[in-house]
Amino acid sequence: MSVASVETAPAPAATATKKPREWSPRMWDGCNFTAWLRLFARNRFRVGWRQLYLALIVTFLSVVHSGMRLVQKMVYGRRIRSTKLRQAPIFILGHWRTGTTLLHELLVLDRRFTYPTSYQCFEPNHFLLTEKIFTKFFWFLAPAKRPMDNMTMGWDRPQEDEFALCMLGLPSPYLTLAFPNHGPVYPEYLDLEGVPPDDLEHWKKTFKRFLQTITVRNPQRLVLKSPPHTCRIKVLKEMFPDAHFIHIVRNPYVVFPSTVNMWKSLYRKQGLQTPTFEGLEDYVFETFTRMYAKLEETRHLVDDGHFHELRYEDLVRDPIGEMRDLYAHLDLGDFDKVKPRLEDYLASIAGYETNRYDLTPTQRAEITRRWSSVIRRYGYREE
Repeated sequence: MSVASVETAPAPAATATKKPREWSPRMWDGCNFTAWLRLFARNRFRVGWRQLYLALIVTFLSVVHSGMRLVQKMVYGRRIRSTKLRQAPIFILGHWRTGTTLLHELLVLDRRFTYPTSYQCFEPNHFLLTEKIFTKFFWFLAPAKRPMDNMTMGWDRPQEDEFALCMLGLPSPYLTLAFPNHGPVYPEYLDLEGVPPDDLEHWKKTFKRFLQTITVRNPQRLVLKSPPHTCRIKVLKEMFPDAHFIHIVRNPYVVFPSTVNMWKSLYRKQGLQTPTFEGLEDYVFETFTRMYAKLEETRHLVDDGHFHELRYEDLVRDPIGEMRDLYAHLDLGDFDKVKPRLEDYLASIAGYETNRYDLTPTQRAEITRRWSSVIRRYGYREE
């Protein structure tokens, strides 16, 4: 069985297929007051006039979240601290737009696994208190589709844990989304290599506490997906020596325009300024290079039986076969138990189509020049 129409010919870095505008909440709506104030002050309160009302809303909500955070700590604090992760997490690695979301969706169909939901990642301060009520009565506040593509969204869908760390006040490259015209922030937190020891320990503690909080709700093995984790194998292996890692890669000539479109879409949706996109393409080129260099540098730290690699194109061509191989290589258990659920899910997305983009000759040549080592390493053809 294949996923119909998922892979498309590369087409425009700047002009994706237009979709109707849809309202969606801003991710900053989930910040606690300390996290929001730190982000706001770091950017010298330079909110665009058109986005000023958003800043006022977020400020009010952040105070509410901080209050609810204290209540959750009083009610669940001791239980969270004493909760053990029964098994080390499974980390999905890969650059943005390489199919990490699809792979995440497929893996968590297995009821032996659990995952951070969108609600938990955007409201990490108090979801043990509020998730059931909020998602039941305010389900309509979640957008039906992601802003950068056609993937289904919902409060209960799997989400990137990096967003939760932002809401909890940790530095992250994702904080660039709030004030995109100020340029990339916290580049050292992409791979955690240049982070001072005390700050790194705080990052580890906060990340682990978030995973413990999820585990209070569901004690199954966690499957986590955030592209920055691709650079963090060293730290993640120190925290979880028995962790499993799955790396998915995709044709760089498709990844580049899709990533540029993703950041543009998120800058528009999440930014507290009207974005200019200055330097964006260079940022995509540099981050891709850094990410794959760090992956190659650290992958040897993981035993072969705990590391699996696949190509997006192979996954959409033969998802059942690729998932069967993944289960066998990582010894994840009886694949046949989850196979019927996989088949049902694949049937439900059989008409899914990705956005289409065109590359200019200059962009194509620059991809070949700057990413040629990755293109060759994973068996793609230089164009």
